[in-house]
Amino acid sequence: MKRLFLNLLLLCLLQAANGQVSGKVTNNTGNPLPYASVLLLRSSDTSLIKAASTDETGTYQLQYNGEGKYILQISCIGHDTWYSPEFELRASSPAKDFGTQVMKANLQTLGDVSVRAVKPLIQQNAYGTIVNVESSILTKGNSVLQIIERSPGVMIDRRNGDIAMNGKSGVMIMLNGKVMRMSTAQLLTLLDGMSADDITTIELLNTPPAGYDAEGSAGLINIVLKKNRKKGTNGSFSLSGGYGRGEKGTGSINLAHNQKDISLYGSYTYLHNRTGNDLLITSTQDMPDFGGKLAVIFLNHSKMVQTGQDARAAIDIKLNPATTIGGNLSWSSSRYKFTAFNHLLYNVLPDSLLTFDGTINGDSRSGTMISSAYLEKNLAKSDKLSIDIDYIYFNHNMPTDINSTFSDNHGNRAGNNDTMYSPLQHGHANTTIQVGVGKIDYTKQLNEKIKLETGIKNTHTTVSSSSGLASFVNGAWENRDETVNDIKMIESISAIYTSMSAQINPATSLVIGARYEYAHIRMYEAKNRELTVNRKLGVLFPTVFLTRKLNDQSDLQLSYTKRISRPTYNDLASFAVYADPTAVVTGNSFLKPTITNNIKLGYNYKSYAFSLLFSRDDNPIVRWQLSESAARNLVLVSPQNLAWQHNINLQVNAPVRVNSWWSMSYGFSGGWRHFKLQHTKQPAEKKYMGYNLNFTQSFMLPKNFSAEFSGLYNSESYNGTIKAIGYGALNAGIKKELGNNKGSFQASVTDFLGTLRTHSYNGAVTTEAFDIKSHVRYSAESRKFPIIRLSYSRSFGSASPKTQKKRDTVPDEAERIRGN
Repeated sequence: MKRLFLNLLLLCLLQAANGQVSGKVTNNTGNPLPYASVLLLRSSDTSLIKAASTDETGTYQLQYNGEGKYILQISCIGHDTWYSPEFELRASSPAKDFGTQVMKANLQTLGDVSVRAVKPLIQQNAYGTIVNVESSILTKGNSVLQIIERSPGVMIDRRNGDIAMNGKSGVMIMLNGKVMRMSTAQLLTLLDGMSADDITTIELLNTPPAGYDAEGSAGLINIVLKKNRKKGTNGSFSLSGGYGRGEKGTGSINLAHNQKDISLYGSYTYLHNRTGNDLLITSTQDMPDFGGKLAVIFLNHSKMVQTGQDARAAIDIKLNPATTIGGNLSWSSSRYKFTAFNHLLYNVLPDSLLTFDGTINGDSRSGTMISSAYLEKNLAKSDKLSIDIDYIYFNHNMPTDINSTFSDNHGNRAGNNDTMYSPLQHGHANTTIQVGVGKIDYTKQLNEKIKLETGIKNTHTTVSSSSGLASFVNGAWENRDETVNDIKMIESISAIYTSMSAQINPATSLVIGARYEYAHIRMYEAKNRELTVNRKLGVLFPTVFLTRKLNDQSDLQLSYTKRISRPTYNDLASFAVYADPTAVVTGNSFLKPTITNNIKLGYNYKSYAFSLLFSRDDNPIVRWQLSESAARNLVLVSPQNLAWQHNINLQVNAPVRVNSWWSMSYGFSGGWRHFKLQHTKQPAEKKYMGYNLNFTQSFMLPKNFSAEFSGLYNSESYNGTIKAIGYGALNAGIKKELGNNKGSFQASVTDFLGTLRTHSYNGAVTTEAFDIKSHVRYSAESRKFPIIRLSYSRSFGSASPKTQKKRDTVPDEAERIRGN
């Protein structure tokens, strides 16, 4: 079988031929027109396919993979817009050269012209969904996490710190193609401290090809940061202020200097956010430590002040026509100062009432540094070698102080005089993660129809963590032994991949690839160097993508992929974090990795995209599950493996253009889910239907106004034994572009109906630990007051000293042409 697979791999393969549209733009005196906008439009519905701008010599090149019939639109300030006749790109003739196009002057429009074409908000390809963040006017002032939360098929559990995509956990986050190897909760903290002003697209890849890491059973979310490539010295800045349950502000600036052979880029962002949320839990349980059955009411009110900073610098140097080197360095820091007020009522049946009041003060600080260096070498006309070296450093430190009272209904102190019921407790948690990555990629065009891609990669991760709780008992601090953790983990993942693609005929392309990953994970008790986890696992991950073009407006796609989700450090470590006197959050060193097999059928018609994904997960990881401690005196909240999970998921993206000024986009992701529990007292299975809906209405209004109205709804879902009720939100925004390169104003309101409240239930699937049945109601910040923001942004600088005086509005126009 292996030999047969390799033969198929070497003989049968790759992608559609690269289409190229090129030409030159001049005025009627023969002088080149730099920064004219060039748009490739689908002839059937004039939807935007690709966008670019001419360089300082007036030339342009558009690269696009795909056959079809198109129209080219060229526009420039002070000139009439030009449209080409309909033309066709085919595998047999993939290039179109329009030669020199002379633009006709139109002096009447020179004073106030703006090009307002943008990419569609949502685009679909064989690997997943692309969200063009810059196309939304609701971006300014938001965090990256808030933008991901509004993306199709994505669900963020802010209370529990989890991400799901298309109904499944096991999502891997990438930043500019670099895998962020940290726990989901740490990732959410990182993304919530990053400004969405700094990103250009979000790629939701549920079936990525072999060149990507196999990590992420539910897929990958790749966050692509902005990089200013306009010629000359230029930049932009934005300021945003707002209010919800507290004041909010964001400021960012970016600068770029791009010459023929060198490009420099830098940016800085500062974020401030005062916020809060509320939590109400009602439950019944049978706790031996309390003498039997009891009913509990838990009230939590949290106040938080978040500050974040993000700085980036990058350089690209073209050593010669065949060789480019570059590097970048980014640093982000985030700080959460929070106070949580907890009030618990324990009604120990039949008539004993206990009251707990606790105040938790915490100061969570994290910092992330990412440094990268690369070399790209064109070895021949169609051969390319790439070498990348990355280093990622992450540190998180969170001390907490707990001050509490625990009394009975007569005002007497309840509980024993021990560490569990001490009124003064102190927690500490410190984690340092260091990741080194080296990879080499090689691409070779074997002939006109067959292309080879191959590469090797090694990732080495070191995690050091120390956490625990100490209680003040009898005049001295005493460690709670069951909560102390001091762990070091070393993980090494080596990978090799190959992928070949073939244009079988003008209508059919095939991509076949395979990726082999070998992982070795070791975990030690740091003090005595006792080896607690030692795992080795090698897995082959095949990928197959078949595309069949039915006509110039539609195509079919069929793919198979295999993926994995390995337990994170926090999943495996035996740490414990204080939740309440009877519960701690901890890890599970017995967790197994999740292996996922996906079969995907896709159909695209014009700008409409439909896909049906069949997946099977073996040992899927679910977090925040309840179990009993060995002494039956604590509730352990920890990650667990399900036996399996089956999903059939339908995804639909439907853009609708009503007229020239009104466009809509609708998204649906949902279907049938079926899983089996095996960690509970009684094994159980659950079948249900779950889905996500989202929509956007965009309006291009007179006098350079635009408006946007969007919404989302997540239906009922399950995370292991936890049932979550559906919820949704509506958002709106308006934008005014000022003439003469004076920038733009934006106003937005998030969740203006105040509907972001989630309800979840324990004990809804089967019997839980201590027979717990609970209802959790979590109210986000906007539940009490909608989040309102006002933003101003502006571009500045010149493309070239020779053209600046005459064309002071060009940089702002180029900023609005959001092409690649």
